[in-house]
Amino acid sequence: MLYRSVRPDQAPLKARIREIATTRVSYGYRRVHVLLRREGWRVNVKRTYRLYREEGLGLRRKRPRRRRSAARRQEIVRATGPNQLWAMDFMHDTLANGRTLRVLTVIDTFTRECVALDVEPKFKGADVARVLTRAAVERGLPAAIHVDNGTEFTSRAFDHWAYLNRVKLEFSRPGKPTDNAFIESFNAQVRRECLTQHYFLSIIEARVELDRWRDEYNNRRPHGSLGQRTPAEYRSEVESKTLGSGSDQLALRKP
Repeated sequence: MLYRSVRPDQAPLKARIREIATTRVSYGYRRVHVLLRREGWRVNVKRTYRLYREEGLGLRRKRPRRRRSAARRQEIVRATGPNQLWAMDFMHDTLANGRTLRVLTVIDTFTRECVALDVEPKFKGADVARVLTRAAVERGLPAAIHVDNGTEFTSRAFDHWAYLNRVKLEFSRPGKPTDNAFIESFNAQVRRECLTQHYFLSIIEARVELDRWRDEYNNRRPHGSLGQRTPAEYRSEVESKTLGSGSDQLALRKP
């Protein structure tokens, strides 16, 4: 008598893996595995990896080769809690008609939360201040914001806003984008997972799609550096521990 396998059919699991990978094209097998576990699939990471590869879903990312040895650089001060240090930068994209748009990205460097993801044809220092003031209504202002030396961040209007709200501006050294590595990494994710996946016909459409992606990133997307938790989950855990231990709460300063 021939042996018959009693292993359950893998077709439904394969189908779900392919469905997740199709809708989230930049997710590797580890993030797919986290989502499967959240949905109740009783599967270990090895099986997820095997089925992921069987479906031909392996990511192939070109990694730059280092052509010179790494040098020691100035130590960067890191945040030790939520809402202490934000990082901010600009991205560029174009609409279907060739019109240029700019995307202002703002993150909390400790929780990795996307604080703001705003789209406009162009920005001035006053526009940046307006976006940050709006974000502060929900979560307060940080003690410092890490920025580059762009004209929007060095303008009088933005400098005046920072002075009035007691927010320290930490400027990157000229020609040293790695000084603001958190926002550079985040911008790469925005580009890979959102901007390159869509062909925007209007700025309104771009705003809607970026808002949707921001919600996905903060509340559902597993983050490797946070133990595969979402930024919102990580922030909630940190704040719960702070309250539970009876330590001083982080003061959220309103603008």
